[in-house]
Amino acid sequence: MVSEMLTTDVLVVGGGAGGTAAAIQAARRGAKTVLVSELPWLGGMLTAAGVTAPDGNELCAWQTGLWGAFLRALRQRQPGGLDNAWVSFFTYEPQVGATIFADWVQALPNLRWIANQTPKAVIREGDRIVGVRFDDYTIRATITLDGTELGDLLALGEVPYRWGWETQSQFNEPSAPGSLTDPAEPLRPILQTYPVQSPTWVVLLKDFGEDQTAPPITPAADYDSSLFDQAWAGCGAEAFMNYGRLPNHQFMLNWPTQGNDYGQDLNRLIGGDAAWQTWAEEAIAHSRNFAHYIQSTLGDRYGLATEAFPQWPGRLGGGAFALMPYYRESRRLVGLTTVTEPHILPQPGELAAALPINDQGEMSAIAIGNYPNDHHYPGFEMPLAPKAMHWGGRWTGTPFAIPYEALIPAAIDGLLACEKNIAVSHIANGATRLQPVVLGLGQAAGMAAALCIEQACDPRDLPVAQMQMALLDEPTAPAAIVPLIDTVPEHPEWRSRQLIFKTNPESFSCYQQPHLLSQQPIANWSAEPSTETYYYGTLIPTLTAEKWSAKFHFSDGRTLVIVTLKPSVNKAFQAFTTPCQVSLQGTPNWYAGWILVSQITAI
Repeated sequence: MVSEMLTTDVLVVGGGAGGTAAAIQAARRGAKTVLVSELPWLGGMLTAAGVTAPDGNELCAWQTGLWGAFLRALRQRQPGGLDNAWVSFFTYEPQVGATIFADWVQALPNLRWIANQTPKAVIREGDRIVGVRFDDYTIRATITLDGTELGDLLALGEVPYRWGWETQSQFNEPSAPGSLTDPAEPLRPILQTYPVQSPTWVVLLKDFGEDQTAPPITPAADYDSSLFDQAWAGCGAEAFMNYGRLPNHQFMLNWPTQGNDYGQDLNRLIGGDAAWQTWAEEAIAHSRNFAHYIQSTLGDRYGLATEAFPQWPGRLGGGAFALMPYYRESRRLVGLTTVTEPHILPQPGELAAALPINDQGEMSAIAIGNYPNDHHYPGFEMPLAPKAMHWGGRWTGTPFAIPYEALIPAAIDGLLACEKNIAVSHIANGATRLQPVVLGLGQAAGMAAALCIEQACDPRDLPVAQMQMALLDEPTAPAAIVPLIDTVPEHPEWRSRQLIFKTNPESFSCYQQPHLLSQQPIANWSAEPSTETYYYGTLIPTLTAEKWSAKFHFSDGRTLVIVTLKPSVNKAFQAFTTPCQVSLQGTPNWYAGWILVSQITAI
């Protein structure tokens, strides 16, 4: 078969979270863009992989760029709302997320989306990537972006990459092993078993009702119930089910503790089509066995949510099973800069990591994140340097920023990374791999590609300051480059406060410094108009040296923990130091045990 020949400004390969965001942003900036995906859904881990409970960047101040726009679209489209589980403030049905991304792409006349194509070869001219061959297309581009889930273009194009662990001495990472070969190395059992973090093949269950019987879930031939016997021993069955509760009585199974993480022989992920297929079949069987165990243990009211994903003839997944695995780690680019554990850990005496500075002395951040450093190795506990703070009545991760140079290959031109395949260490990948971060990376890479087209330059020659201003001034979805914690994107000084630390990165604090700012008050600023219900009751605060937390006793005797995502409300919380009567506006989440507060007043 003769493949169709195409030429474009920007080619994005991979329709995951990063690739989709990159293609949308490049096209919105005006570049002629082609997006090629292997699957019929866009969004990757946010949709096709079924991880519809995003982690990180949950505070209102960090809901910027395409991540913030995605949340706003979900709130408009998802019946039943988003606050359903306790692992995330935002859970939704996969189809809803996939439709949002498809609509955004289809609204752009200069963006062509080609689905059901896998990259077969990268076209190189010397040290420059100039295109990619697929089964049915050969596409040449000025700038190519690798948005694949496993960094496939890095391998096909012989672009230097990393796979696996690094030692402490390589990047000065406190949580890394001292040696990869020493039998006395404390992490050696993990090193011998897991070259990368374990993926999960997500499956969705449905509650058919207390008096209903769901169709039986047939286990695979190798079913062994002992693999799951302690799955919810640490939290109880009810809390386990509510971990990934979705709207419409559905449950996302993405459970790390004796659940459906599947980490057997993970080098097969990059060992060729046959090896990957064998691993994938085993991973799906493992998730099916876990679903059978839940049904047989917790009751036959729980069955497979068979309409969650489209069926795709000749492919794995579909029905109740995600269309692809949830990969937590990829091949990782050897870039101009590598994001390592010191780049994501908070500075001494601070809540945030230092802002990245490039070799020219410029602040080079282009995306933000905050998730704790989270690693998945079934059967093992991985000790990691602490990276958490108590804010808004609950624990969350400390913020950090990612430099532009981590998207650029050290020695290859015409290529940008825009997924989990950026230049990042194995250890730091545990915090940079999350959905909101990858959306931000994709948006930044797409903006960079479009600017390179405008200026006829290579990514390594694009001034980072121009890219930062383009992200801040993006007319549809302006994106933060500095992880401020007390200024929401709607605030009139949001942009100017971002620029303060772009210009003065050495003075960065994620909290504002009053002497650098105007005197306009922000204490009562809200991210968006609130439509929640008012409640009256008793607030019982608990104060310790490291945190403020409180319970809210409703007038009918029920009790929930109070939490917030808004900086104005978090500031208001601190004034309550003794029990008192309050009125508050918020949304109760009885499955999570909290009420999400948007306003609070003493009575």
